[in-house]
Amino acid sequence: MIELFHLKRDIPFMRFARSTIVVSIAFILAAIGLLATKGLNLGVDFTGGTVMELGYSQTADLPQIRQTLGNQGFADAQVQNFGTSTDVLIRLPIKAGVTSAQLSEQVLVVLRTADPKVDLRRVEFVGPQVGKELFADGALALLVVSMGIMLYLAMRFEWRFAVGAIFATAHDIFIVLGIWSLFQWEFSLTVLAAVLAILGYSVNDTVVVFDRIRENFRKTRLNNVAAIMDNAKTATLSRTIITSGTTLLMVLAMLLLGGEVLYGFALCLTLGILIGTYSSVLVASPIVMWLGVSREDFIKPPKQDEADAVV
Repeated sequence: MIELFHLKRDIPFMRFARSTIVVSIAFILAAIGLLATKGLNLGVDFTGGTVMELGYSQTADLPQIRQTLGNQGFADAQVQNFGTSTDVLIRLPIKAGVTSAQLSEQVLVVLRTADPKVDLRRVEFVGPQVGKELFADGALALLVVSMGIMLYLAMRFEWRFAVGAIFATAHDIFIVLGIWSLFQWEFSLTVLAAVLAILGYSVNDTVVVFDRIRENFRKTRLNNVAAIMDNAKTATLSRTIITSGTTLLMVLAMLLLGGEVLYGFALCLTLGILIGTYSSVLVASPIVMWLGVSREDFIKPPKQDEADAVV
């Protein structure tokens, strides 16, 4: 395994366990409070609205289209390429007193003042009922994935590890959603996809640490659980930094260079990687320790015949 550094002494991560858990619980409660009071700023994918497909004679200038629409009172329109660089998809939220046909006609007039050759290819109205179904399906996906992860970890490791991993993962998801609620950033299907990706990434990081903890329990005769966990975290620290760092570089490239379409997705992943790395090292393990995990949970008892032979 590639190592950035080799530490001679273990870092006492577990010394700060109580503080990190208290801070994490405080952030989780704050996030739940924000979600309960302010809620999420759901995008057109969830609330419903008008979808327009347009064709341009040459490569569409998306920033200019957004600026043109914003100057005419359509600042909340979502503009992105659809298929090729000359095809544009525009999503518009529902406006009180304005039908989908009227709204699309107004937008078309605005865009044709800048480019008379704009071709309207399709107009669709997405009802709020469809949006509710999407939101419910997304929430169900989160629940099913979480249950699957918990079952897998309970089978691979031990039930205490499953509880610790789920707590750490819930910590990541709640805090990211709390930040989204605090700043009222638009929550779209791409952001929901990023939340599901965070769930998987966080669990993967946690499993690596757990695997080393289990290995330490099996090969050492120490009964100091905190020391065993500190050694495991120190041993995997280089791997954690390399993995999180390289992944973060890729996501930051999307965030800075991917444009408006990828911005929400990349921002959500950036926050998730940072928070997930923190929870994998400082949140999951203390929960496992406080639930009473011990070396005996990983050492198979001798068979009865062997025990009789020793006697």
